[in-house]
Amino acid sequence: MRPPSMAAGVPTSTGVTGIPFLSFDLGTAPVSGYGPPSTGGILHNSGLFEEEAPLLEELGIDTSQIMRKTRSVLNPFRLKSDLHEDADLSGPFVIFMLFGLFQLLAGKLHFGVILGWLAVASIFIYFVFNMLAGSNGSLDLYRCLSIVGYCLLPMVIFSGISLFLPRSGLTIAVISCIAVIWCTRASTGLLVMVAPHAEEYRSLLAYSCGLLYTAFSLLVLF
Repeated sequence: MRPPSMAAGVPTSTGVTGIPFLSFDLGTAPVSGYGPPSTGGILHNSGLFEEEAPLLEELGIDTSQIMRKTRSVLNPFRLKSDLHEDADLSGPFVIFMLFGLFQLLAGKLHFGVILGWLAVASIFIYFVFNMLAGSNGSLDLYRCLSIVGYCLLPMVIFSGISLFLPRSGLTIAVISCIAVIWCTRASTGLLVMVAPHAEEYRSLLAYSCGLLYTAFSLLVLF
């Protein structure tokens, strides 16, 4: 004789059938984790994203400052040295890429050459400046690279204009000379303004910067 709880076809008081392998309790079944997310969680996460700083700000790139430095170089007669006291390499990198792009449009792959010349030229100007200034030399290599890179902008403009001019002629030679003088005046002025004690060495600094930007102009011409 079977016990009452095991009567055929009659479930027990706990909801378990008489067949052992079908014994389960729906009340204790786990809830699936694949359901739609709650609205509160979405709103909370969107609030966190809104509080985050922009990506360029997190990387330390100030686009407005870069634009102000660029405009100051475009007017070599009214340079603002206070803008270049906070050196950066973001602006020079953009100028370098534009220079390389214009050279590429002219059929010359000069990205590595421009980068190498820019680095070597900055080291050259750094050593010349500090040797002339002696113990008063306060120009660091990072700031020197920033100034030389920003002052390359007129040469980039010349490189863009040269795409529409014949390679042999008086016009492109005159524009090349103007670009070299423009770059030289801007870089020399900024170097002297950043370190006022270098005023007496302005002519020697201008000669060094002139050699540097003449080399870049020859890169565009030939």
